[in-house]
Amino acid sequence: MERLDDLLTSGLHIIQSDEVFCFSLDAVLLAHFCTVPGARGRIIDLCSGNGIVPLLLSTRTNAAIRGLEIQARLADMALRSVQHNQLQHQIEMTEGDLRTVDQWPDLGTYHLVTVNPPYLALDGGDVSDNRYLAGARHELDCTLSDVVRSAALLLRPGGKLAMVHRPHRLAEIILQMADQQLQVKRLRFVHPRVHAEANMVLIEATKGGRSDLRLLPPLIVHDASGYSAEVNGWLYGTKKGM
Repeated sequence: MERLDDLLTSGLHIIQSDEVFCFSLDAVLLAHFCTVPGARGRIIDLCSGNGIVPLLLSTRTNAAIRGLEIQARLADMALRSVQHNQLQHQIEMTEGDLRTVDQWPDLGTYHLVTVNPPYLALDGGDVSDNRYLAGARHELDCTLSDVVRSAALLLRPGGKLAMVHRPHRLAEIILQMADQQLQVKRLRFVHPRVHAEANMVLIEATKGGRSDLRLLPPLIVHDASGYSAEVNGWLYGTKKGM
């Protein structure tokens, strides 16, 4: 069963279903971490799921935004969310496989690629019996290498790739990006609580950029009162970007 959830940051709404996929904090943080282009820019969100990142990005920029999702039901939900919010003039949702973007006519034209990819390799724990959840968590439909290669093909020189992932794969991510001439420029570790190990990392790389990395202050998700003031801002609309 589907439901219409309120995105408190903006007054927008999103169609969700526990049967297939619901967005998590990872996507919210990614949408606020990335460096967005201006109105003439082009953005594409890979592994777009139900379209949460494009919807949130529309609150930060007037740039054209495209979402790419391989699972038909999720792509359809995302499209209907765009239509419900009357954002068809800015957001385009596409059902398709990121591994085939080398056939697209607009390679090398995007200013920003965002991606919240599957975190787990196929040897990284039990795969869910729910095909939608399995595809979101495990690399069934694309590997990290596929994601990075496709992003590099889509980006223009100087364009940026923003990714949220798990810290245990950070070394692999940096190497994969370097192989595609993507230089990591900004890193921010996300910790569930003070003194807890990081369980997410936000990464931004530039196509053809110089190797000058900024390690940003850690982001703490929870404090004694619930969400930290910073995360509360992303969720409830008092902040636009990190």
